[in-house]
Amino acid sequence: MKPLRRTPFATLLSTCVLVLALAVTASALTALVRRTAPVTAVADPGRHWVHTWTGMPQLTEPANLPPAPYTGASSVLVDTTLRQTVRVTAGGPCIRLRFSNAYGDTPLPLTAVTVALPRDGRAGVSAVEPGSLRRVTFAGRDATTVPVGAQMVSDPLDFELRAGSELTVTAYTARGQASLALTSHPGSRTTSYLVHGDHTRDPDLPGATAVDHWYLLSDVEVLAPRRARAVAVLGDSLTDGRGSTTNGNDRWPDRFYDRLHRSPATSDLAVLNQAAGGNRVLDDGLGPNVLARLDRDVLSRSAVAWLILFEGVNDIGTAAATPEAQRAVTDDLLAGYRQIVVRAHAQGIRVYGATLTPFGGSTLYDDPAGEREAARQRVNAWIRTPGHFDAVIDFDRAVRDPAAPDRLRSALHAGDWLHLNPEGYRVLAAAVPERLFRHAP
Repeated sequence: MKPLRRTPFATLLSTCVLVLALAVTASALTALVRRTAPVTAVADPGRHWVHTWTGMPQLTEPANLPPAPYTGASSVLVDTTLRQTVRVTAGGPCIRLRFSNAYGDTPLPLTAVTVALPRDGRAGVSAVEPGSLRRVTFAGRDATTVPVGAQMVSDPLDFELRAGSELTVTAYTARGQASLALTSHPGSRTTSYLVHGDHTRDPDLPGATAVDHWYLLSDVEVLAPRRARAVAVLGDSLTDGRGSTTNGNDRWPDRFYDRLHRSPATSDLAVLNQAAGGNRVLDDGLGPNVLARLDRDVLSRSAVAWLILFEGVNDIGTAAATPEAQRAVTDDLLAGYRQIVVRAHAQGIRVYGATLTPFGGSTLYDDPAGEREAARQRVNAWIRTPGHFDAVIDFDRAVRDPAAPDRLRSALHAGDWLHLNPEGYRVLAAAVPERLFRHAP
C-alpha cells in the first residue's frame, strides 16, 4: 500500500487564495451587474434620450433673487426647499434631470431631490398627487454637489411621463449656495415655492413663499421612442413669453407645441424654449449672446433636429438710432445668422429663420427718424431671401398691421407695442408651418 502524498502547505495556500479570489470576483461582478442594471435597462435600441423641457440658465439679477429670508448677505437658499413645476413636451417611461450651476462662483450642494405629478396636473401649484412622489439620485446617492460652472445629471428614474403634462421637481439644499451668484431662469411665467427645512417628500407646502421664477433646474430628459426628436427655439422676451399668462402655458412655443401634438405626423416631437428676456444675438444682455450660448443651449441638447431662430430685435433696438450704427448692427447681425446656420448644419440640424416683428410705437425702441425700422426691414428681407435659411417663418407678416406695417396689430400686443398678448402668441404659433417638421434630417 502506497503512503498518502502530503500536499505542500504553499500549494494548499495558493489553492485557497485562488478560490477566495474567484469568489470575490464573482461577488464583485454580481454587485456590478446589480449596480449597472438600471443603466442597462435604459440602453434600449428602440429608445433614446430626448430633451423634453429646458429653461435657459441665467445669472440671477438682484431683483430676481429669492426674497428674504431665503437670500442672506452672502448666501442663498440655506436650509431651503424649492418646489417648481415644468411642462414637458415629450413622454416616456424614464426621466432624468439636469441641475445647473453655470453662473455660480461657489459649489452648489443639493441635499435631496424628488419628482412627482402636480395636483390635478396643474402648473404652478405646491401640492402633488398622492402616491406619485419619487426619490431622485445622483450616482446612487441622494445628495450631490454641482461644481462651479457645471451641471449635474441625475440617474435615470422609472417615472412615466405623458407628453404635454406637468412635472413637479422639489429640491432641498441644507447649506445653500455660499454666494449670491445663483443660476436661474427668472422669466418662468410659472409659480414656484420656497420653504425652510427639508420638505421634499411632503404632499403640499402650506405657508410656503410663492415666487414666479425657476431656480437651479435647467433641463428634463425623457427616454422616448427612437423616432422622437426635438425642436429648439432661440429667442428673447417675445419667445420667453413676456405678456403671456402666468401658469397659463400660452407662450408661442407652447401654442406651437399644442399644434404639433394634435397631429399624428408630429405628435412625438418635443419643443425646447431656449429664450430669455433681453437676449441678443451679438452682445450679452440678460444672459450670454446667442453666438456664445449656441453650443450649450442647442447643439448639446439631446435629439435636437430643428432650430427656429427668432432673435435680433434687441440688437437693433439697443444700437444707436443713427444710419451708421444701424447699418453696422445690420451687417453684424446677418453675419451672426450665417454663423448660427453653419454651426447648426455641422450637427445635422436644420435652421428656420423667423422674421422680426414690428416695434413701431414702442417707447423703448421706436425712433422718430425710423432708422431702426429701416434696419428691421433690411434684416427681414435677408431672412426671406432663399438660400440663407432652410426655411422661413414669417412672423412679421402674421402680426403686423396691414395699414401700418411698422406696427403690431393693436389687438395683439401687450400694451407696449413690442410684446404680444396671449392672442398674439397664438397667431405666431399658427404661422409656423407644421409641414417643416414632418421629416427629421
